[in-house]
Amino acid sequence: MDHLTLLLAILYVYTAPCEEIFWDTTVKLAKNMTLECVYPLADTVTQMEWFKIKMERESMAIFNPAFHGIIREAYTDRVYFSNHTMASNDMTLSFHNASEADVGFYSCLLHTFPHGTWEKVIQVVPPDNFEDAGPPNSQMVSEPGKNITLTCEPRENHLLEEVSWEKIQPQQIDLLISCNLSQGRNYTSKYPRQILSNCNKGMKKAFVTMPNVIGSDSGLYRCGFKASTGEKETFVMRLTVTNGETKNSYIPFVAGGAVLLFLLVILITTITVITYKRKKRQQKRGLFKDVWITQNRATNNYRNPFPPNPPAGGAGEDIYVNHPVFCLGPRARV
Repeated sequence: MDHLTLLLAILYVYTAPCEEIFWDTTVKLAKNMTLECVYPLADTVTQMEWFKIKMERESMAIFNPAFHGIIREAYTDRVYFSNHTMASNDMTLSFHNASEADVGFYSCLLHTFPHGTWEKVIQVVPPDNFEDAGPPNSQMVSEPGKNITLTCEPRENHLLEEVSWEKIQPQQIDLLISCNLSQGRNYTSKYPRQILSNCNKGMKKAFVTMPNVIGSDSGLYRCGFKASTGEKETFVMRLTVTNGETKNSYIPFVAGGAVLLFLLVILITTITVITYKRKKRQQKRGLFKDVWITQNRATNNYRNPFPPNPPAGGAGEDIYVNHPVFCLGPRARV
């Protein structure tokens, strides 16, 4: 009996490091990178800890709401909590000057009340091993607040054995759901957003539903599956959530055009009125000028009834002196 126990212990030691690790997110190695860890529920986070998964778990940082955070000595000045002061459920960890030594698996382990422990596993890979999504096979546009369902199915009418859904971003890939229908195992990722999916044995197509979509749900989604025939296929879909811009984007344009048209009408009306009044004033000035000239001519005729060189009068005769046209004074006696 003792020999059997010893044999089982030896087998456990040799097989434990080979245990399959399921990861929720794949991150591309970068000098400054971020490992996202957001608890999606409204529970109280009592404590959390970051580990690097090696032969044994290596503690990197620990955070307690009452005592705040501590960065372990090996990671001092290299990592920091990004947003814990803004949201108590956000334990995202950021790296400074990351290198190839930081490639590997990481665990974000939270202790919550009342649901207990919650863990998210992140894999950091070299840039050459990071998968690009490729061009999308289809596109979907939605307004915010809608319930969106993405569907994929094999080209041939075959049953599905394995199905996975992922969201593809430039620096990370988030696993949404993974189904092994042949073994009856389903793995739901720790994606910080509610995802509804089907994992039923005998299904011929797969779907994921996102209720009440918002702008941040926009992006590329990849569906991969293995059919009962062994055939594997991948489909990429692009989802665009408009944030209401498609529906209402023409309103500012129309309103702005109406304002410009109104200002143009006012400007044209003002110019027309000014021009009309100016012409009227010019016509009145011309009329007044004609009347003034006519009156002056009549006055000149009245002021000069005598020839330019009147005959000299004799003694006792009145002699009249002609004044200029602009002088309207009385006649002078000499």
